[in-house]
Amino acid sequence: MNDTLIDIHDLSVAFDNGQQRSLAVQGVSLQIRRGETLALVGESGSGKSVTAHSILRLLPYPQASHPTGSITYAGQNLLALGERPLRKIRGNRIAMIFQEPMTSLNPLHNVEKQIGEVLGLHKGLSGKAARVRTLELLELVGIPQPEKRLRALPHELSGGQRQRVMIAMALACEPELLIADEPTTALDVTVQLKILELLKSLQARLGMALLLITHDLNLVRRVAQRVCVMQRGSIVEQGDCQALFSAPQHPYTRELLRRRAQRRAGSEPARADDAGGARPQSVVPDSQGPVAPHRRPRQGGRWNQLRPAARADAGHCWRKWFGQVDLGPGSVAAAGQ
Repeated sequence: MNDTLIDIHDLSVAFDNGQQRSLAVQGVSLQIRRGETLALVGESGSGKSVTAHSILRLLPYPQASHPTGSITYAGQNLLALGERPLRKIRGNRIAMIFQEPMTSLNPLHNVEKQIGEVLGLHKGLSGKAARVRTLELLELVGIPQPEKRLRALPHELSGGQRQRVMIAMALACEPELLIADEPTTALDVTVQLKILELLKSLQARLGMALLLITHDLNLVRRVAQRVCVMQRGSIVEQGDCQALFSAPQHPYTRELLRRRAQRRAGSEPARADDAGGARPQSVVPDSQGPVAPHRRPRQGGRWNQLRPAARADAGHCWRKWFGQVDLGPGSVAAAGQ
């Protein structure tokens, strides 16, 4: 029995800025098996996220294109699939958790509306049925007192809670593949561990495959069965996780592991772009709920001048990711596609 869920063969991704064409990914081939965790590792700019976004065609087309390659799922080439059938796969059979939930969630809609729109789009649920399922999902991902979080806007949640809401949206339709794009980079270390354990338990419970995009080798060793190492848009090494860590074959992989060992020994500072683990940002602990009053920015002065710009920036980032699918003005349903 063939256990391959996704087969990526000779994938290339090019970006055209009008004057020149650049290849961000070239000749990538890998397979994602049912129920496994595959880690895609590499420094910033190596092509990890571009490869993952190609699976759901979330790149900025037509500026982006695929000169070569195919991505086969359920006997269909996703790169050649029409938009309508592709919408039935996005968020339904293949879902994605984005790197920064504050810019991926719609800042103007509450938690219930954003999760409910995914359920309505793919499961036909509305009203009381959608609310019941939303509460189940929030409880599943460990949101405390989920009834009180239904009306919360993204900025009223802690970083860990926002990430859990994104996970709940991604799991709403119990997908076969969950793509996690740097799911813990922007979180405090203690919250990172909670999110990691949550993903592992949900994967075991739902039997889904997990594609983990990360530069954190410590995270990879904890959760992955297989690893693909990317450098400059190409895969330079792939194989079993334990074998790769114990006997790396490529010089780039050996260098990544050497840096990891040096940091663990305290002889080299951590950097966010060298596949060794980013320095976590300070956020409100996951268990505290909404931002505590003493952590809120002071009112008046420059803060009032910055608020409109900050809101506009959040809206721009949201449209950047989810504007690929035309679902009507203000819609967040693309998050479930």
